[in-house]
Amino acid sequence: MDSTRETRFLDRPDGASRTCTVAYDDTGAGPLVVAVPGMGDLRQTYDELRTALLAAGYRVVTTDLRGHGDSSPDVTELGDEATAADVAALVEHLGAGPAVVVGSSMGASAAAVLAADRPELVRALVLLGPFLRDPASGRAARALLGVVYRVLLARPWGAAAWARYYRTLNRGRRSDRLAAHTAAIRASLRRPGYLAAFRRLTLVLTHAVVEPRLPRVQAPALAVVGALDPDWRDPAAELAWIGTAVPGARTLLVPDAGHYPQHQTPDVVAAAVLDLLRDAAPVPEVPGA
Repeated sequence: MDSTRETRFLDRPDGASRTCTVAYDDTGAGPLVVAVPGMGDLRQTYDELRTALLAAGYRVVTTDLRGHGDSSPDVTELGDEATAADVAALVEHLGAGPAVVVGSSMGASAAAVLAADRPELVRALVLLGPFLRDPASGRAARALLGVVYRVLLARPWGAAAWARYYRTLNRGRRSDRLAAHTAAIRASLRRPGYLAAFRRLTLVLTHAVVEPRLPRVQAPALAVVGALDPDWRDPAAELAWIGTAVPGARTLLVPDAGHYPQHQTPDVVAAAVLDLLRDAAPVPEVPGA
């Protein structure tokens, strides 16, 4: 348990007449970093990177997706654009932008949307296992995937099934706290309303909204992909495409990681992120220090 982590909440609109809350924590001083997890994950996926950034002098905010973690589950608007709007509102609420925005998986999709739509809010961009386009599969395959999600995430087995699947995405080096993290994900999804919210997200999620925006990304960017990531047939080829699609992006292929390099190989990811931020968002020197 991190005693320095106090959960806070940001009220957000959800449709024309509803509201929801988005949870976050806020620690440290210095240039602002906002980290967004992926679908079916918790903000604690960033614990190691958060520690490294705090030690380097950054203010680190980690947030849960709407409908996930400590955010409220009663949401109807879900997906990359809704998440990007939440992050934009959070950066504005914190009053310390522009921010370095870090995203994992779907969180990276939302980060890219934000960087394209609201460049004044994004100082630099870190994309971890990012989905910046939909898989090149046909309509029938996408329809089948919807059926799989409906079955996988049904009660009463849905929370345990996702936790088991989540572990398979961690090919290669595994974190010592993977078992505890997946147990926390499973417990989170077993609370009333959270599995249903996650299931709704899987059935509406498309990353087709991201790719057309990529040429408009102006912020310095780093994309990190695990060479063993089972989400792509050829992770190296996907990373090479990202390097051409995101203007000026640095790329890093991590040999011994799957879909969560920030959790599996935090030393490698932290070094690459700090190298990017050394130029893009340096920590001010303190006179006399």
